[in-house]
Amino acid sequence: MNETIPGERPTSENLRLLENIGVRLSVEVGRTELTIRDLLRLSEGSVIELDRLAGDPLDVLVNGTPIAKGEVVMVGERFGIRFGQIIDPEKRAESI
Repeated sequence: MNETIPGERPTSENLRLLENIGVRLSVEVGRTELTIRDLLRLSEGSVIELDRLAGDPLDVLVNGTPIAKGEVVMVGERFGIRFGQIIDPEKRAESI
């Protein structure tokens, strides 16, 4: 059995064990804060202003942790995401 030593880089054999674990990938367009009163007043056709400008890169998250910035693309009749900037793994680990 392989034992992991703290600070040791994972081997490809160790990483292969993780390949079939499911994760949730999501894309965040932007965020905003509002009061419950404003939330209750929302109706069909309401518009909420987000903290992003049109054309800004979107955040790509895995299980809620940002891993990249990207842009929306069309893949046939579906939306897709083109990765632009990948966040450094060490910086990702700091946000966990």
